[in-house]
Amino acid sequence: MTKADLVDKIAAKANLTKASAERSLNAFLDAVKDVLASEGKLTLTGFGTFAVESRQERKGRNPRTGAEIKIPASKVVKFRPGKTLKDAVK
Repeated sequence: MTKADLVDKIAAKANLTKASAERSLNAFLDAVKDVLASEGKLTLTGFGTFAVESRQERKGRNPRTGAEIKIPASKVVKFRPGKTLKDAVK
């Protein structure tokens, strides 16, 4: 599913125009980014939790040459689904 497909579904379910549904989706995505950047965690009860976690620096291997390389530390976003979402997918 693409973002355009999701906009179509939102527009149909909420009885909105596609332009309005796209603005709503973009506003939601911007809000999620802002919350994760500032607070590091967003919980949507029943849906799931987005959390920023740190990865430590580690060693890896270049698959082409086999040479050892250093993978720098980074931050990643992880998602843990909530009970309602898990039950809906089963």
